[in-house]
Amino acid sequence: MRPPILDPLFRPVTSLTGIGPKLAVILRKLVGRPETDATSRVIDLLFHLPVAVIDRSRQPGIAESPEGAIVTLKVRIDRHQPAPRGNRRIPHRVYADDETGEIALTFFHANEAWLERTMPIGATRYVSGKMEWFNGRPSMVHPDHIVSEEELAELPLIEPVYPMTAGLSRKTLLRAIASGLSDVPELPEWLDPAVVAQRHWTGFGPALDAVHHPQSAADLEPAAPARGRLAYDELLASQLALALMRAHQKRRAGRARVGDGALRARIRDALPFSLTDSQEAALADIDTDLGAPERMLRLLQGDVGSGKTVVALLAAAAVIETGAQAAFMAPTELLVRQHARTIAPITDAAGLRLGVLTGRERGRERDDLIAGLADGTIDLLIGTHALFQAGVTFRDLGLVIVDEQHRFGVHQRLALTTKGDATDVLVMTATPIPRTLVLTYYGDMDVSRLTEKPAGRRPIETRAVPLDRLDQVVSRIRSAIAEGAKAYWVCPLVEESEALDVAAAEDRYAALTAALGDVVGLVHGRMKPAERDAVMARFVSGEIKVLVATTVVEVGVDVSDATIMVIEHAERFGLAQLHQLRGRVGRGDKPSVCLLLYKAPLGAVARDRLTIMRESEDGFVIAEEDLRLRGGGEVLGTRQSGTPGFRIADLDVHADLMEIARDDARLLVDTDPGLETSRGDALRLLLYLFGRDDAIRLLRAG
Repeated sequence: MRPPILDPLFRPVTSLTGIGPKLAVILRKLVGRPETDATSRVIDLLFHLPVAVIDRSRQPGIAESPEGAIVTLKVRIDRHQPAPRGNRRIPHRVYADDETGEIALTFFHANEAWLERTMPIGATRYVSGKMEWFNGRPSMVHPDHIVSEEELAELPLIEPVYPMTAGLSRKTLLRAIASGLSDVPELPEWLDPAVVAQRHWTGFGPALDAVHHPQSAADLEPAAPARGRLAYDELLASQLALALMRAHQKRRAGRARVGDGALRARIRDALPFSLTDSQEAALADIDTDLGAPERMLRLLQGDVGSGKTVVALLAAAAVIETGAQAAFMAPTELLVRQHARTIAPITDAAGLRLGVLTGRERGRERDDLIAGLADGTIDLLIGTHALFQAGVTFRDLGLVIVDEQHRFGVHQRLALTTKGDATDVLVMTATPIPRTLVLTYYGDMDVSRLTEKPAGRRPIETRAVPLDRLDQVVSRIRSAIAEGAKAYWVCPLVEESEALDVAAAEDRYAALTAALGDVVGLVHGRMKPAERDAVMARFVSGEIKVLVATTVVEVGVDVSDATIMVIEHAERFGLAQLHQLRGRVGRGDKPSVCLLLYKAPLGAVARDRLTIMRESEDGFVIAEEDLRLRGGGEVLGTRQSGTPGFRIADLDVHADLMEIARDDARLLVDTDPGLETSRGDALRLLLYLFGRDDAIRLLRAG
């Protein structure tokens, strides 16, 4: 149960001044919980922080007020000029003056009675808003504030500016936030006193109040004390939840798994290459974990084409040698089928029994598969999230391998391990992730890195080409496919809209078909999986030579003889995505090229991206640069469900706080694993505040 002291912060926003059911729906989109039908809570609103300030302290007088400036004027009301009756298009004007001149205060669709009450003729008023000049005459359209001399103290001279949405007025939002802040309870301190003293931080409540009442623009900088304090709270909640999960997983009895090596030896014999040194090192890490009586929680981080799948298969073999089963989960059906095609010849040669489970398997085929998992006749299952479904039962699930885990998230990882007893977990990601983000997304895991490419892989020549040379690119592809080459052509991300992306891809497909003939294929996210697989199969076989694809579809396909990658409007992509797409070629022993088509002129960030792509193939270098250019929220591609998107912390600025939070969280879990000390009690409040309730449930589970 959530501690009662937090109840004021977890009330629905409809309990706040001025927020009814209609506004609650609008607020849910703006401040959080849009993925559920639940009404936003007070804490969601209070974590909606201002991004700028309006300075109303400038009082230059009417004649000295510059065009477009926000000013506050002390004026005397002279006369009202209402709109002609029946003509709502003409505004109501209130004329006022000071010792420097006269101004028209302009109101469209006005409530005349209210205006006459608010600004009676002869009264002195302070008005604040944006100054506009028309033909030498000053005007202020819909002043933001109109107050009497007695109310002047209520006029906010420094006013915070919040991200807004249609249907919500700034005054309503400010009033609701003020109402919420007045109910923030006095909470015990959960931070290490040494960190608070060193950083000159206040408590949580005062910091929240200070961020919503900035005294200058500097108070809203990510490094400002109040903002830094709240960012650290958020990071500590995240790291503590991961550390508790790690401890919980480790506490749940693991099983030492040491095979006889026979199955693994047969797989090695079936491979057409030998492993790299970093693959051998990663396997040694995995064997150490598997041989220990604790559960394995390991992240295998490797660049595109570094050979993660082979390491995972050899890890699965070691577990299967002990009589257990392994499951290999990939994010899309396309990738599941590809993994199955790649792995099947090797598992067949080694005598491993392989099954495939996606949403497509139905009826008798699915029933037979489920039965094979339950009685143990299937050793290795490859599938999508369909593995989570009720009714999928393993005889003895010893190892779960998750490909591209950031699409699944921590909770799904936990769900999958409940399918077996003492299940070990190996997560693979082809997105090279900077250290800060490894802590963010995988802070509960040990990490192995693959830093080499397999022998025989050749560097990929990368060129940036302006779009006005499109005809030359098509001509070059015509020549290349005449010599047997295959090419990908990735279409631009028009905007966050699958429909528009598909339209762009269909247009490019039509143009390339007209230019090159019927050797062009098209795949996109709106096609049925069977259609998509059929096109992919034709590309693999060589019937199709050019594959046009959207970025919506997972292009993580392995076609070793594809040697050309064209990325249209490359300036619209992030570095990580460009690097992932480039990694689809250069997988064989033939020279490969990646053409980055861009629309001139390029902005500074886009130019930096394309330069980095031309100069480096090292995914880890590229990931660090991506973090520098884009900030942490987007480095893993567009924000995915299951990833801890921070509302307050900015990993670009707060990377040092992440390191401190990680160390503090691990020390806390080592010294107070049940969070039972007085600081532990306070930290439970922190976990609730930042939505890490799952960690509290783990504490209860013991």
